[in-house]
Amino acid sequence: MRLSILSFLLLSTVTYGIPAPRFMLDGLSGTGSSNFLTTEELWFNQTLDHYSPYDHRRFFQRYYEFLDYFRVPDGPIFLKICGESSCSGIADDYTSVLAKKFGAAIVSLEHRYYGKSSPFKTSETENLRYLSSKQALFDLAAFRQHYQESLNLKLNRTNLDNPWFVFGISYSGALSAWFRLKFPHLTCGSLASSAVVLAVYNFTEFDQQIGKSAGAECKAALQEITRLVDERLASNSNAVKTLFEAAELEIDGDFLYFLADAAVTAFQYGNPDKLCTPLVEAKKAGDDLVEAYAKYVKEYFVTSLGVSVQTYNQKYLKGTAVVENSSDRLWWFQVCTEVAYFQVAPSNDSIRSSKVDTRYHLDLCKNVFGEGIYPEVDVTNLYYGGTKIAGSKIVFTNGSQDPWRHASKQISSPDMPSYIITCHNCGHGTDLRGCPQSPLSPEGNAQNCSSPDAVHKVRQQIVEHIDLWLSQCHSSGRSYI
Repeated sequence: MRLSILSFLLLSTVTYGIPAPRFMLDGLSGTGSSNFLTTEELWFNQTLDHYSPYDHRRFFQRYYEFLDYFRVPDGPIFLKICGESSCSGIADDYTSVLAKKFGAAIVSLEHRYYGKSSPFKTSETENLRYLSSKQALFDLAAFRQHYQESLNLKLNRTNLDNPWFVFGISYSGALSAWFRLKFPHLTCGSLASSAVVLAVYNFTEFDQQIGKSAGAECKAALQEITRLVDERLASNSNAVKTLFEAAELEIDGDFLYFLADAAVTAFQYGNPDKLCTPLVEAKKAGDDLVEAYAKYVKEYFVTSLGVSVQTYNQKYLKGTAVVENSSDRLWWFQVCTEVAYFQVAPSNDSIRSSKVDTRYHLDLCKNVFGEGIYPEVDVTNLYYGGTKIAGSKIVFTNGSQDPWRHASKQISSPDMPSYIITCHNCGHGTDLRGCPQSPLSPEGNAQNCSSPDAVHKVRQQIVEHIDLWLSQCHSSGRSYI
């Protein structure tokens, strides 16, 4: 039953305003409203610069709430962080199962600059100066306080807090961990799913994990494709790019990054067989491997997943128009200033072309954003701690086949347990999304996983930690412990 009265009361206080790789880390928004608990837009009047006492500019930030399971008045509030893409609503994934179990409300705040939460009319480099994880964390803190105060006002009470618990996947998983680290007084705990908490300059482990996840036969096929494509680029670049319907990618590095990402997504999002089965069969049959790969790229990566070739084009990335569903320039700015994650080819036994190197990434940052743009990886890791993060009551989870797990905390420490979900198609955010993960299926069904018991085991561990930490909040009468 919808809590219509409480919804009405909360809505009455809302201020309304004017509305990855290149393949996003967390860019799985879904396409139909049936995949969401709610798509009803609400608005919060947010501070532009949390670090300046003199800058009083504000912007409207989009958020969502789902109250069907909320246990009035003392139920917990689950803050589900939206990451580096347009936030279309609250996805119907495993978080909704947890909300129902714990009688929780779910609220979700869109990340500044993404989707409809842009502070400026253009995304020129100068206008992107307030786009950072640090500003985003303050956004979450300010929103959390506002939402709690609004709830207290409508419940006719003062100085009371509901227990809050924070959730996130990938970059938003890192934000979830960092929020608990920097604002421990505002949350009982955090789930950091596939959380990329370690900024990495040259991320060679990413490509190495692709090789391990692919297995010997598929890895050999991918390496042969890379060799053949490099040769054909040298002899007739237009022909090979046209084969992949990517002739617009004039810079060879852009084209090679596009091809590398197409392979990455199969493992990252739990669909290895979509890639490896046709390639291994083609290799055994003596067929043209480049043509077989082009078929996969065009039919699966581009058509099924909806990835646009132009998002790999640096000319496109230089565009400064603010478009709701275009997040590539924004995420690359964060990559080029804060976290890098440069997915470069290892010196030996690489999958991707050796031309996708550090210089390619640095040139992209300079070409797209101008002089003086450089990823301050050491500063980011000093500020947050990297994998040595010194927080508490944070659950870290990762999929065994996900290349991003090498930027996550994979070793448990006191009060910060870490779990690896091991199965053939366990990828990015498997604990919340299930398998496989694609824009067409964000609901989190674990039955599609090759080893659903492995997912269930980790989910049970998550439930136990949430139960314990929420109970400790309740017993202390505070929203934090």
